[in-house]
Amino acid sequence: MTEEVIEAPLPGRIVRVEVSAGNRVVEGGVICIIEAMKMENPILSPVEASVVEVAISAGQTVRTGEKLAVIEY
Repeated sequence: MTEEVIEAPLPGRIVRVEVSAGNRVVEGGVICIIEAMKMENPILSPVEASVVEVAISAGQTVRTGEKLAVIEY
């Protein structure tokens, strides 16, 4: 199976984490919500996959390129 690291496309604060390790996520499913410049930005799964790792938690601040989660498909 192929693993893919989901990275933060922009800096901000994690508002909500919608998945946990072991969950299935559909293509376009929300992994987490990042708040940046007072806007909530959903981070979506590019493919249908299993969540292997969640590297963030609500309230955490992330930088561009920081690992959010790892999925396997």
